[in-house]
Amino acid sequence: MLRNLMLTALAPIVWGSTYVITTEMLPPNTPLLAATLRALPAGILLLLICRTFPKGIWWLRLAILGLLNIGAFFYFLFMAAWYLPGGTAALIMSCQPIFVILLSTFLLKTPLTKMYIASAILGIIGIALLVTNANTRLNWQGIIAGFAGCGCMALGVVLTKYWNRPTNLSLLSFTGWQLMLGGMMLLPVAILTEGIPHQITLTNIFGYGYLCLIGAVFSYIIWFRGIEKLPVVTISFLGFMSALSACILGFVFLKQTFSFFQFIGACIIITAVWFSIPRNKIQTAPQSYNLKKAN
Repeated sequence: MLRNLMLTALAPIVWGSTYVITTEMLPPNTPLLAATLRALPAGILLLLICRTFPKGIWWLRLAILGLLNIGAFFYFLFMAAWYLPGGTAALIMSCQPIFVILLSTFLLKTPLTKMYIASAILGIIGIALLVTNANTRLNWQGIIAGFAGCGCMALGVVLTKYWNRPTNLSLLSFTGWQLMLGGMMLLPVAILTEGIPHQITLTNIFGYGYLCLIGAVFSYIIWFRGIEKLPVVTISFLGFMSALSACILGFVFLKQTFSFFQFIGACIIITAVWFSIPRNKIQTAPQSYNLKKAN
C-alpha cells in the first residue's frame, strides 16, 4: 500500500514542475500549445510501442476518459491560470477531493467517512496557506473554469476506476489512447487560439521533450497504475502534492519566497494525504467495477 502510494505520488510531484518548465523553457503565451505537445506526441509514442486497439464500447469510453483526464482538464486548467492568480487557481483545484468523494460515493459506493471530509478540509487549508496572498482579485470566468477543471479531473478519475481497464489493453496502451485522444481534442483549439510560434529554440525543444516524456508518458503511466491499485479517494488527495512541488521548485530554482506560513501549509498538506489513507484491509484492496461489462 505505502509503496504504491509513494510511486503514484511521483505523478503530481512531476506535474508541479510544469510551472518552472513552462516559464523558463517554453515560448511565452502558448499554454494550450504546450498542453497539446505534452499529450499528443506522448500518446502517439505509447501507441507505436503497444500497437493494440480498443474493442466495442471502449472506443467511446476512452474518448470520454481522454476528454475528462486530458483534453477538457488541460483546457480548463490553463483558462483558470489565465484569468486567476496562480495561487487562487491552485486553491480552487484543491477542491477536487471533495468532488471525488461525492462521485465515488454515488458510483463506486465508497463509504463517506468523517476522515475523508476532514482530510479534504485540511488539504484545502494547507493549499490556502501555501499559495494565496491577500491582494488577489477574483474573476468569475476563472472561477468557473477552475471548478470545471476540478469536476473533469474528478469524474475522469472515478470513471477510470469504475470502468477499470479492458483486458486486451496494457497499461501503456490504455494511457496512450487517452493521451492521444485528449491531445487531438486540444490541437485545433491550440492552433486557432495561439497559432504556431515563429521561432523554436533548442531550449524550447528540451522543454517540450520534458513535458512529453516525463510530464506525460512517465507521470500518467504511474498515475493510471495508481488508480488501479489504490482507493480512488486516496488518489485524489495526492493531487495536493502538485502545489507543494511547484512551491518548493519555485523556491529552489526561481528564487521565490517560502515563508513560515507556507511551511505550515506544506505540513498540513502532507498530514491530509496521510489521513486519507484507509486503515483497514477491506478498503485498501483494489476493486474492479463492472469488470464483465468493461471487457
